[in-house]
Amino acid sequence: MELRTAKAADLDQVAALEDSFTTDTVLEVVATPDGFTLRPTKVDPPLRKVFPPDDDPDGTVFVAADGPRVRGFVTVDVEDWRRRLVIRQVTVAPGHRGRGIGRALVEHACAHGREHGALTAWLETSSVNAPAVHAYRRLGFALCGLDTTFYRGTPADGEVALFFARDL
Repeated sequence: MELRTAKAADLDQVAALEDSFTTDTVLEVVATPDGFTLRPTKVDPPLRKVFPPDDDPDGTVFVAADGPRVRGFVTVDVEDWRRRLVIRQVTVAPGHRGRGIGRALVEHACAHGREHGALTAWLETSSVNAPAVHAYRRLGFALCGLDTTFYRGTPADGEVALFFARDL
């Protein structure tokens, strides 16, 4: 698998990658006297989340390519004034998940951030995306905040935005 900056010819494949997920667990945000905690909560039937299409990813796009086929991508921005890498989206094609492609893309993105002076990597995901939360934690990200209003007025209304960060 080759990790590289996306070429113009890759962008149609990037836009076409299936990024939905199914989970039988969501993360319930529970207030505590000192803040909050995330409590895994089973859902039955399992939740299937389909994201709206994003035909024009913002930022720098890196792809994991198997020959001419794009198997995954990560989109990032480096915020110079905060010296922070913002990971906007990580997507791996369903048939290629669980093979380390997501990890490789995130690590590639983090190396890009370090090369551009970033000290921290930061990302956001939803409280219903427990698979992503587990993956980000395995990659060394720690929960650093949340926003209960982040998705208000969107198809994700009612979900809680979870913010994660890790030192670079």
